[in-house]
Amino acid sequence: GQGRNPMRQIRVAKLILNISVGEAGDRTTKAAKVLEQLTGQVPVFGRARYTVRSFSIRRGEKISCKVTVRGDKAMQLIEAGLKVKEFELLRRNFSDTGCFGFGIEEHIDLGIKYDPSTGIYGMDFFVVLERPGCRVARRKRAQGRVGSKHRVTKEDAMKWFQTTFEGVIAEKSQAELY
Repeated sequence: GQGRNPMRQIRVAKLILNISVGEAGDRTTKAAKVLEQLTGQVPVFGRARYTVRSFSIRRGEKISCKVTVRGDKAMQLIEAGLKVKEFELLRRNFSDTGCFGFGIEEHIDLGIKYDPSTGIYGMDFFVVLERPGCRVARRKRAQGRVGSKHRVTKEDAMKWFQTTFEGVIAEKSQAELY
């Protein structure tokens, strides 16, 4: 009876989209617009931790924006993002905690119309997988730990990716082969 336990099913906890612009000002605001178009949610800005002269950023400046998506919308966006990647990821895209991430170069690949006033943005997708019952680790009262057997492992995540999206996991990226 291992196969059918509903509490063992892996699901998407959340998807985080991040655009690291690397400078304050207009480009960051426009990047936020892009994320808002994609998700219909208002993004949060990431601020610079400290001043780096060589990158010409000051401490506390808004240099990136991200948005956390859950539920069906997360699935749709993951699918859209993976379509750009042709459903192919690398082993090293998967973390040991059973999450995976990838990046896309141009947001218009996701099916947003290109708008010359906005420009082109790349973004990072990061997908967090979990099994039901992970709330015990996060809630305020009566907190517990998620046991090692119940955590999502790298192998679990890769299997989930292969079955859910008929995904391919390549050992080497195409870019590295040339």
